[in-house]
Amino acid sequence: MYISDIVSNMPEYVFSEFQKKKKDLEEKGIDVIDLGIGAPDLPTPDFVYDTLVEAAKEPANHRYSNYNGTLEFREAVADFYEKHYGVELDPETEVLTLVGSKEGLVHLIQALINQGDKVLLPNPGYPVYKMGVHLAGGESVELPLVQENGYVPNYDQLSDEDLEDAKLLFLNYPSNPTAATVELDTFHEAVKFARDKKIIAVNDSAYNLVTFDDYKAPSILQVHGAKDVAIELGSLSKSFNMTGWRIGFMVGNKDVIKAVATLKSNIDTSQFIPIQKAAAVALRSDFQSVRTNNQVFQNRMEKLYHALNEIGLKCEKPRGTIFIWAQVPEGFTSSSYSNLLLEEAGIIVTPGTAFGSNGEGYVRMSLSVTESRLDEVIQRLKRLGKLSAK
Repeated sequence: MYISDIVSNMPEYVFSEFQKKKKDLEEKGIDVIDLGIGAPDLPTPDFVYDTLVEAAKEPANHRYSNYNGTLEFREAVADFYEKHYGVELDPETEVLTLVGSKEGLVHLIQALINQGDKVLLPNPGYPVYKMGVHLAGGESVELPLVQENGYVPNYDQLSDEDLEDAKLLFLNYPSNPTAATVELDTFHEAVKFARDKKIIAVNDSAYNLVTFDDYKAPSILQVHGAKDVAIELGSLSKSFNMTGWRIGFMVGNKDVIKAVATLKSNIDTSQFIPIQKAAAVALRSDFQSVRTNNQVFQNRMEKLYHALNEIGLKCEKPRGTIFIWAQVPEGFTSSSYSNLLLEEAGIIVTPGTAFGSNGEGYVRMSLSVTESRLDEVIQRLKRLGKLSAK
């Protein structure tokens, strides 16, 4: 059998490896608590589900969607941006429907770079960015992010050589994995950098609506003139608990939107129309379901945040996302501590190095289990700490 070099040189997706380990342990009768993957456990709101069911009863909705997605969904995205951010978007030219933002990220890279072009990627950062560059034959250039600087970019770290043939800059706020959040001035700086260096700035905004207390995550498109050099990707996966529905969007620069749409029209036929209709209803809702969900995640965050710091796993209090980014105990690496938790406590976490070399010394914990399961996590961590101290 012949397999392409691209696939042969591609490592297995890190989260699939953990799922294999989880299955092996469960087959041995071990109760495994999975804090590894960021998949919300809360139900999709009833009104969204009901819209899907009703739309699926209409035979016309089982035909192919428009390649760019239904106008109904794209208009809902545009309406959302105007109401939530004060940003005007043309649903015909500045909004594109995605089969989830993960595929959109990869298609975006494929649509914009040529063999050997460079892409500036956050380290630590979502692994799909680097894999997307690999698939497109590009070169990844790391943009180191550190806790001391709030995990925001310092563009002075990039050399002239790093910037030669650079076409894209990736940002991700609120951040996966670090849970870092920013104010609009971070995007002002990014837009200026992109304009000066003649590259496209991309903000992966999958967690934009998962925020706590009074914090409201900004959009890069709120910066004046951002649509000249910027793209933003959004998803309903985390805000409306629609991970498996695979529905997202790309907004911003119309030339980039057109390029990605051209690529996608030769690869897929957009998402199932009833899903787009349900997503449109979600985006036009009063967002009470989002606020309710956020309170659940905040309660979980508060519980785990305080417990981890008491145990000695230092972490900062997130203002958003469904993650906690915690430092591993002294004497451990990210990998060794993750393995210890799995083998001795039956807890799956993601080692920070899964997100890049700057993730060393950290683990990412997801808030995607109930408070009672988090209580069990905390008890297991305390027992493990006592055993380690002996």
